[in-house]
Amino acid sequence: MAMASIRCKIRKALVLSPARRGWSSETALRPQYDALVIGGGHNGLIAAAYLQRSGVNTAVLERRHLIGGAAVTEELIPGFKFSRASYVLSLLRPQIYKELELKKHGLKIYTRNPASFTPMLEDGIGGKPPRSLLMGNNMEETQKQIAQFSVKDAQAYAEYEAFINRMATAVEPLLDAVPVDFPSLTSSSLRQRIRSLRTVKPLLQTGIKLGKHIPQFYELLTAPISKILNHWFESEPLKATLATDGVIGAMISPQAAGSGYVLLHHVMGELEGIKGAWGYVEGGMGALCKTIASSAADYGASIFTEKPVNSILVDSNGTAQGVVLQDGTEIRSKVVLSNATAHVTFLKLIPKDSLSKDFIKEVSSIDYTSPVTKINVAVDRLPNFLAVPSNDGIPPSQRIAGTIHLNCEDMAYIKEAFEEACQGIPSTRPLLELCIPSILDPTIAPPGCHVISIFTQYTPYHLQGGREWDDLERNRYADRVFDCIEQYAPGFKASVIGRDILTPPDLERVFGLTGGNIFHGAMSLDQLYLTRPLPSYSNYRSPVKGLYLCGSGAHPGGGVMGSAGRNAAHVVLSDLKRS
Repeated sequence: MAMASIRCKIRKALVLSPARRGWSSETALRPQYDALVIGGGHNGLIAAAYLQRSGVNTAVLERRHLIGGAAVTEELIPGFKFSRASYVLSLLRPQIYKELELKKHGLKIYTRNPASFTPMLEDGIGGKPPRSLLMGNNMEETQKQIAQFSVKDAQAYAEYEAFINRMATAVEPLLDAVPVDFPSLTSSSLRQRIRSLRTVKPLLQTGIKLGKHIPQFYELLTAPISKILNHWFESEPLKATLATDGVIGAMISPQAAGSGYVLLHHVMGELEGIKGAWGYVEGGMGALCKTIASSAADYGASIFTEKPVNSILVDSNGTAQGVVLQDGTEIRSKVVLSNATAHVTFLKLIPKDSLSKDFIKEVSSIDYTSPVTKINVAVDRLPNFLAVPSNDGIPPSQRIAGTIHLNCEDMAYIKEAFEEACQGIPSTRPLLELCIPSILDPTIAPPGCHVISIFTQYTPYHLQGGREWDDLERNRYADRVFDCIEQYAPGFKASVIGRDILTPPDLERVFGLTGGNIFHGAMSLDQLYLTRPLPSYSNYRSPVKGLYLCGSGAHPGGGVMGSAGRNAAHVVLSDLKRS
């Protein structure tokens, strides 16, 4: 396709809304189902698949014109398919791949190696390009890269990786199970106490796996990631690059207590048996959700788009009876699962008189603060980074096929960016993570062109002085981001065909992410495990009988993991059997 033609089409595309093509696995809604799932994000679709494969007649009701929630692919610009919000895959639980047969349903993943590229903004020495830090699956090669900055750090890195992997492996049993049910453990009912003992087993497994390392695990959970990294390393580029996993998506700095857990959360995944590996889904993240939907539909689940739910029906006994759509249509069910945030579920969909004032107060206190602005960019060529060597045997495109970390020369830069946002000022030197999936996936951009996902922080939801995120403010911030990239890769701005800017309020408006928080609530220690989303309701149930949370606002939290949907479905199945 000629570049002039692409640019002509983009001018038209930017003033049009995306094509509205509904997706449904059957032609008409029925008046009653066994289970209704509100929201067609990955967790909702996974919950529907597990319910339906167990014989529970299930329908998914998605508000937008396409399934996937925040894991969607949208062709906002003709020929360019963007993973508009979520953009990389790693955390999806291995059991889900196998049990739902996702590969049979068309899932294809491109693993990334090298996985991380951090260019320096510095003058080269002796005619050489600026330094960069390239990290991947080959430990020896990664250590050579680190040795540019510190020989001591290169030697320590293998031990650090073993330490982090040991911690992540120990936590795995907790991801695939309901948190310990302490109220039932102390119940007067012997049957309840016996039944709740099953929830203790995963916690015991984690404790046994950790063994003598429990004190180090406790420190990792509670300490600032800066403290952990300072213990292991001395070179700032390495520490800053690793620290991004401790703050990504979170309104915290590396110096914040508890940021160590956020890092651990992001290294728990695996792809193709490689622990900690990340990859791109062919066709974008929406293709993943299509394979999950295909699996669910094969079992017999019904999936509908453009069916926004207005409210959840609750009878006089406080039991969920179904939902009412925005057009007034009532659909009845035995149970309702909400893939929306706790805020949307309990404060917008449930009648206020169905919940206690204390519970409403607790839900209102959940932290949804978000630092994230996502920018999706179409370009007519790859960025040309100054720090890419020309003679080390690694093709430039392979070098930048993983995550590109910018403004990561020093952890102090991340702290400064965070502190500005706390004052209502979008970071002047924001933390940037760029991904160019079209390097590996040829299906998402025209030949010679590419799509770039730019995950940026820190940007406040509310701007200083009461200003709103209008088009002027969006573009002002995006221009600042592009200026930063231009410093590392001159010519980048000239390559841009079009862009899509999603600030925290935009993420909330488009995807229903309260506060723009990509995790359905902060992943802070007071909002994890036994207290996610709230104390006494970490078991996916709610004060409304027959209503369950199945999204990332429930245990174990955010990321395209699928555990919340799978775990919630198992709880629902258990309750249905008992009733």
